[in-house]
Amino acid sequence: MATRFENVLIIADIEGSSGCWDYRASSFMTHEWSRACLEMTLDVSAVVRALFDAGVKHVTVKDFHRTGYNLLPELIDPRAQVVLGYKRGPVPGLGHPGDAQAVMFLGMHAASGTEGFMAHTLTSRIIWLEVNRKPLAEVELFSASLAPYGVRPIFFSGCPTACAQARAAIRKINSYPIDKSAGPELFVADSWRSGLVSAALDSLNNVATEPYTVSGPFKAEVTLRGGESAAQKLSRRWGFDQAGARIFIEAADIHELYRDLIRLCYLTPLTERILPFGLFLYNLTGRLGLAWARRRLKKDKYLPQSTRRTQKIGIDNG
Repeated sequence: MATRFENVLIIADIEGSSGCWDYRASSFMTHEWSRACLEMTLDVSAVVRALFDAGVKHVTVKDFHRTGYNLLPELIDPRAQVVLGYKRGPVPGLGHPGDAQAVMFLGMHAASGTEGFMAHTLTSRIIWLEVNRKPLAEVELFSASLAPYGVRPIFFSGCPTACAQARAAIRKINSYPIDKSAGPELFVADSWRSGLVSAALDSLNNVATEPYTVSGPFKAEVTLRGGESAAQKLSRRWGFDQAGARIFIEAADIHELYRDLIRLCYLTPLTERILPFGLFLYNLTGRLGLAWARRRLKKDKYLPQSTRRTQKIGIDNG
């Protein structure tokens, strides 16, 4: 089957996947999280297999939840490159996007402070984030960071609110929602995955989307869950203005804004200086956690005791 795109990047998160139904399922090294990792993997696997069957030549899957170690690569088509862990850049967390022509977002969530399922931007420590007076979702940051490489955001899946935000921000992006309002008891994963696959395949011929470029300047207002004391500490650390629980950031372009938000959410001046070593330790933590999840799933008989791991796996140490 001829498709417009032959090289596709998938960015996968867990909150909007079929196995995450509460905060514990998104939390590192909980029983619920191990099951969510499996279901997230099955969601991604279904899309990857369908992309290859449709004629896509190369698929790269980037795990973008928490430690970046939530996917079980042995359950994903071995022709795909599965990238676990985080890299410094040039695209934050991802590294270089290579020859990717298009990006699909699977399992995503809505912006901080909005009504979506487990809505947050970058971290749940931010309870409200607005940029130029509008909520900012991760799909905008990720898509903008890929735009200099000509990568087009063609598909998005998450809760209905997250899908609506993606469509409002990115012209003509295709989307497919997951409705979690009725709870897991009434949810049929196989049926939903079938719809996810069909919608993802439809987006391969989306000729309307363009790389997501937005013009600055940008004024961001970040409200922290930790209140005034947390905001004061972080604003002094990075030299941002602050009032009460709010921190104010001004940036000339969205790439500068993304870097400042990463500093605010994840770094200190010391950890920024030793970032390669810090990423090595963080990725090591992720590998150990995923090994724990795999053992737990085998113990609970969700995975066979031995699995063949023949696929190409990209794992970065910083």
